[in-house]
Amino acid sequence: MLTPNQIAVIKATAPAVAANANRITGTFYPLMFERFPEVRSVFNQSHQRSSAQPEALANAIIAYASNIDRLEVLGPAVEGIVQKHVSLNITPDQYEIVGTCLMEAIGKVLGEAVTAEVADAWGAAYWQLARLLIAAEEQEYARKAALSGGWRGARRFKIVEKTPESTVITSFRLAPVDGGPVMDFLPGQYLGLRLAVGGETVHRNYSLSASPNGRDYRISVKREPHGLVSAFLHDSVQVGDMLDAYPPAGEFVLRDGTGPLLLVTGGVGQTPALPLAEQALAAGRTVIYVHAALNGSVHAFRGQVDRLAALHQSFKPVYCYADPQPGDRPHMTGLLDRDRLAALLPDEDGLHAYVVGPKPFMAAVIQALTALGLPPSSIVHEFFGPREALA
Repeated sequence: MLTPNQIAVIKATAPAVAANANRITGTFYPLMFERFPEVRSVFNQSHQRSSAQPEALANAIIAYASNIDRLEVLGPAVEGIVQKHVSLNITPDQYEIVGTCLMEAIGKVLGEAVTAEVADAWGAAYWQLARLLIAAEEQEYARKAALSGGWRGARRFKIVEKTPESTVITSFRLAPVDGGPVMDFLPGQYLGLRLAVGGETVHRNYSLSASPNGRDYRISVKREPHGLVSAFLHDSVQVGDMLDAYPPAGEFVLRDGTGPLLLVTGGVGQTPALPLAEQALAAGRTVIYVHAALNGSVHAFRGQVDRLAALHQSFKPVYCYADPQPGDRPHMTGLLDRDRLAALLPDEDGLHAYVVGPKPFMAAVIQALTALGLPPSSIVHEFFGPREALA
């Protein structure tokens, strides 16, 4: 626990840290990668180049310092960090590396302002959070290992199916090499992968795009422009190839309730929504499934979604194409705006909306739903990458 004096120091220096947070994280990552290159594989380097990861860390530091005496408000964010860390198999020794480099980066940026008292307070604050995360992650590792079909650390999997879903999305079905069962997961969660690409080890998380079956997992990957791993999976990985996977993780899961579910997805955002829809239908809930795509050529899983609609009267699919091509059959054309979404909202009480897709898409949809009167507590969204502000 921090002492009252350490809390006072954190509060007093938080504005200076906040004003320089981006400089601090911009110093921290290059320093850490140079001094401890072994941790580089844990971080998506495209997020480093785009500044998304440094900015997300800067925002996290500011949020933590601003709430240093009321950490309970950070509960959801902490759970998200725990889930992401578990999917990457983060270990306690890596917290030592991060703490050393982060404190050095703060000292480099703030200079003489970092007195012995300030360094002591911020160091204590870092380790308060680190110990909380380490304990929560250990509990989660142990829980997953104890499940039927569960495991801890990396487990070897083989690609048993590779299926093109559209011109840009391909599905991969993975079965464990040891032939044993695999643990169930909560629909909406993702699978952490460890691959060797171009002689380097890289880690990526991909949403599980099919409901749990105890035998294997399916992920569906969009080919991203300049995407190192997505290009490797699309072009080089074949049936029979092997890779390592960590147990499923993630907090983008169905909340308790019996009201209708509005799933709004853009592009590859469908991947977690597919098993979420099946789970909600099995529970007897009404599901409005809205998918936005450029056109039919990039629209994946239409056949699977149409089959769900044929089986369930409570399931309504809506496809919105921004630029439909001849032969396409969307329900709507243009962009998903307030008016288009208003026409889809059910009259039933207890509506929850789940939104997933590119950041600008999510920001626009959430803004429209909020304007239509849906409270923020009823809107859930998922980031593919570092947690960023949507504004």
